[in-house]
Amino acid sequence: MGRADPEEGHLPAPVKPPDGGWGWIVLFGCFVITGFSYAFPKAVSVYFKELMKDFHVGYSDTAWISSIMLAMLYGTGPVCSIMVNQFGCRPVMLIGGLLASSGMILASFTTNIIELYLTAGVLTGLGMALNFQPSLIMLGTYFDKRRPLANGLAAAGSPVFLSSLSPLGQVLLEKFGWRGGFLIMGGLLLNCCTCGAVMRPLDMGMKRKMEKAQDKYEAKEMLPIGGKSEEGISTADGTKKAKKAKKKPKKGKKLLDFSIFSNRGFIIYTISKFILVLGLFVPPILLVNYAKDTGVPDTEAAFLLSIIGFIDIFARPACGMVAGLKWVRPHVAYLFSFAMLFNGLTDICSARASNYTGLVIFCVFFGISYGMVGALQFEVLMAIVGSQKFSSAIGLVLLIEAFAVLIGPPSAGRLVDALKNYEVIFYLAGSEVVLSALFLAMATYCCLNRGKKKEPPPEKNLSAGGGSDTEEAESDVQEAEEHSSDNHQLAHSTDNTVVAASEEANHVSEEQSGEGGGCPEGDGEVLARDSCNADQMVERDSF
Repeated sequence: MGRADPEEGHLPAPVKPPDGGWGWIVLFGCFVITGFSYAFPKAVSVYFKELMKDFHVGYSDTAWISSIMLAMLYGTGPVCSIMVNQFGCRPVMLIGGLLASSGMILASFTTNIIELYLTAGVLTGLGMALNFQPSLIMLGTYFDKRRPLANGLAAAGSPVFLSSLSPLGQVLLEKFGWRGGFLIMGGLLLNCCTCGAVMRPLDMGMKRKMEKAQDKYEAKEMLPIGGKSEEGISTADGTKKAKKAKKKPKKGKKLLDFSIFSNRGFIIYTISKFILVLGLFVPPILLVNYAKDTGVPDTEAAFLLSIIGFIDIFARPACGMVAGLKWVRPHVAYLFSFAMLFNGLTDICSARASNYTGLVIFCVFFGISYGMVGALQFEVLMAIVGSQKFSSAIGLVLLIEAFAVLIGPPSAGRLVDALKNYEVIFYLAGSEVVLSALFLAMATYCCLNRGKKKEPPPEKNLSAGGGSDTEEAESDVQEAEEHSSDNHQLAHSTDNTVVAASEEANHVSEEQSGEGGGCPEGDGEVLARDSCNADQMVERDSF
């Protein structure tokens, strides 16, 4: 798999996504990768108490393991984009799977907390980052019409794996201890390599079949010429060599395409996503402690997160199906804004929940809104920038989100310590999410839709979710077919010109021999020169 090649999962010439077939296998791989990437940092927290006893450290010290994993997942976005653009999706995912697995295996042999930071935190986090981003890129290349549904199904991997990895980690801890649990978890992460192996490039065999069919067609068209067949074939070979020579000087693909910052839709999305992340993760992080402070028993308080996860499993695919409807998809950006508004209002309205029933109702509505946001966030980004620039766009977006992740939850924790009041935190987090929703909706309407109406040439507004990579692919295929047909017509016209010239020369020579030979004088001098030149040209061609 060479650099900047179609075999890399990165399509220089867009190919029409199949919206099925092998794409369902790719979707399953993306489902598994998403589950590991988002659920694994949270599932590791099961081992924290044992780590605190063995290494004689506090809870905040062990919590840094999950924080480093998430920081690597978000902060290494541009590095992942550069590697995908350079080497392709499949090799990057295979390397990522090996790194993630080796990190947990090495962590089982560590002797202090710093070594855990470097192995389970940095190495495993980097490995999961190298799997997460390419899997989303491949999902976007295999699906277009069904892409909202595919994104929703893939995003459902996060709550499914969270609800399964946490109990599994508890069982492993009881039977094998934290070292044995880390070792087995490292073996489970090798499944990321399997998921990377199924990410087959979309146009690997398609391009070869088209080239073979074109070569056969050209050969069939040139054979009936007779004596000129060898000359026609050699001419075709020369034309192919000339095309290859022209293709060689082409510049390689950019490792990180910063031109997406000229896209107003991308700028609007990035700003709104930064504001969103500041408050989105705060309520689930503080929910258990908030419930305990209100007098809810520990087991029932922990069950609140299970409610959110269970609702989230069904909310993401359902939202993906709704976003894929014909009358909804052109306005998917507004649906994303509604999901964020729903989530923010849920936080604000539930800030004064003082009993367990109110907290359960909050978890139900929060699970629905949180699932909607998770299902739509990458679909909106794909619609804005397209599949060709998605690898660079997601890397830059994740990097910007990393700063918001490092600012939002820690700041909320400090406010809780200072104010001793969770109600203010829920109001603040909900207000941030509502602000991001209003900004995205208003900026999309004012800056993009109105600007589109003023422009004379009508173009589809990708930022509103109306863009389709299928139409781009179809236009490129149509251009390729027209280009090949033009080449065939040029070959036919060249052969016809040679044949017509030879017939005309023969006809002129017959007339001249009938009139006594030689070239006529006077008014026919120009005609004579042309006919003589034609005779000489035919003689040279025959020679």
